[in-house]
Amino acid sequence: MVISIEKAEYLKDYLIQFTFSDGIIRIIDFSSFLKKARNPMTRKYLDKNLFADFSIEYGDIIWNNYELCFPIWDLYEGLI
Repeated sequence: MVISIEKAEYLKDYLIQFTFSDGIIRIIDFSSFLKKARNPMTRKYLDKNLFADFSIEYGDIIWNNYELCFPIWDLYEGLI
């Protein structure tokens, strides 16, 4: 089965609720990932306004034209 993101909803801080194509719903906290990042292109998403400005394209979550993205399966498993 191919898993894709059907819906992603910004909740607060660095939390996003994902609904996957098989109906699984998972809330992922990106705060630890962002705070540990050393790359300034990633760290800029500590700005909550930038972080909340994502889109879903082709079943994947992206920020700023793929400047930041994550493997769908990792998100499905709750790993980042």
